[in-house]
Amino acid sequence: MTHLRLNPIYAEMPVTVFEHMSGLARTLGAINLGQGFPDTPPPAALTAAAMRAMETRSQQYPPSMGLPELRDAVAAFYAREQGLNLTREQVVVTSGATEAIAAAILAVVGVGDEVLLFSPAYDAYAPLVRRAGGVPVFIPLAPPSWGYDEAAIRTAITPRTRALILNDPLNPTGSVASAADLALLTRIACEHDLVAICDEVWEAVRFDGRSHRSLLSEPGMAERTIKIGSAGKIFGATGWKVGWMVGDAALAAVLAKAHQFLTFTTPPMLQWAAAEGLADPAITAALHTEWSASRSVLMGGLAAAGFKVLESAATWFACIDLPASGIALDDRTFSERAVREAGIASIPLSALWEGEGGPTTIVRLCHCKPSAMLEDAVARFSAWRAGL
Repeated sequence: MTHLRLNPIYAEMPVTVFEHMSGLARTLGAINLGQGFPDTPPPAALTAAAMRAMETRSQQYPPSMGLPELRDAVAAFYAREQGLNLTREQVVVTSGATEAIAAAILAVVGVGDEVLLFSPAYDAYAPLVRRAGGVPVFIPLAPPSWGYDEAAIRTAITPRTRALILNDPLNPTGSVASAADLALLTRIACEHDLVAICDEVWEAVRFDGRSHRSLLSEPGMAERTIKIGSAGKIFGATGWKVGWMVGDAALAAVLAKAHQFLTFTTPPMLQWAAAEGLADPAITAALHTEWSASRSVLMGGLAAAGFKVLESAATWFACIDLPASGIALDDRTFSERAVREAGIASIPLSALWEGEGGPTTIVRLCHCKPSAMLEDAVARFSAWRAGL
């Protein structure tokens, strides 16, 4: 044990559940349906664009706010896909969406400020709020709909409440906010003068004809919303770590100041490639078709094998309800045993829950994998469950 005095937020923090389960998958040679990433490379057109940029364009520092080409492409993408009227002055490019979340929190949250978080939640939110000196306030969402409860939200608000973080579509549940949910959150944010930090990285990974509507587009929200996106999720290129923040120009200027002292900038060849990808709707359409098919393989296979799969309208994830599937294990025990005994890594949903009252019997699986791998995983799960 070191004798140095280190920040307890990090010194006392365990390794993330994603690293833990992926590490076990690597060590044990298990199928990794835990951490969310495709096993296939990004679209060939994007790789070619990155290589072409590396050979023909500058590899030195690009502007801290991002290449003008990518900032314009982000604005054009959102105009085409979501009807948003944006300019490059409203876009700040970051090294992945997690950096964008960090910069947004640092720009908004001060010492003692309270931030509303909805459980279950991406596990980076609370530590980043605490590191900024803020206080995370958790509001539980209940399965199977994972809807937003007005009374619970209003009860959690105090004079110190400064912001809320909305993840829509929601990881880990795969659920999406309804029009009524967005209207509710809009009323609350406007009434209490809250900043809304909207993690919308799964905006392009929605199924069954569901289109995405950002909280940014709701009446009164344009000047108080920070919209966060991810090329890694849009293009299935998670290792590229190209993300962005979008907001009112005055707000974006402050966000850029927080960003400049985190990563300052992002590799320019990847920015140029992402800009080309955003301008080509055929790339995202092909990926959506591929992910829709793999989603059907996993969810259909699990259902046919007798597992209760919760509705998943978006993201790369599906969740199993263990009791409804006839499995008398809590989610953490299930995940630990499944990776060692069945050779399949998963994520216990309770690992992404802070506060009281969370479910402990739901497991998350990633479906953006090759069909043969998913079919093998279903067969392994079915055979292993039979011996429990």
